[in-house]
Amino acid sequence: MENSNVNTEILNDLIEINNDRVAGYEKAIEELHVEDSDLKSLFVEMIRQSHRHKSALTGEVQVLGEKAETGTTTSGKIYRAWMDVKAIFTGHDRETVLNNCEFGEDAAQKAYKMALETEGLSANLKSLITEQKIELRASHDQIKALRDAVAK
Repeated sequence: MENSNVNTEILNDLIEINNDRVAGYEKAIEELHVEDSDLKSLFVEMIRQSHRHKSALTGEVQVLGEKAETGTTTSGKIYRAWMDVKAIFTGHDRETVLNNCEFGEDAAQKAYKMALETEGLSANLKSLITEQKIELRASHDQIKALRDAVAK
């Protein structure tokens, strides 16, 4: 695959991952109880973060003269459906919501890692993706710390 095609494919995959992340946090907000309002503001910030990342990635796709993805990944849709089923059995407690969010953050980390390992990725895109991965890692660690605090 030529460099331009590789770059476009990777960028569009990451756009879909960020769309998944937005949808996942919107779903998580719906599941929160009143006493978990502290998580709502955190999740809203995570949504904003993904919109910023998506915007930067979309700009790069357009620079390549291609069309950016607007949907979510199939696996993301399946995961959100699984969250619905799981919630029926486990409830919408704080720990379950945070577990689900951490699972989504793990998936985002994996996607960004795979993107960075792709041969043919241009240097400027490697830099952008690395920066976003670092930001997402901090978000992951924040969610994990909150989850660990509840699990104790």
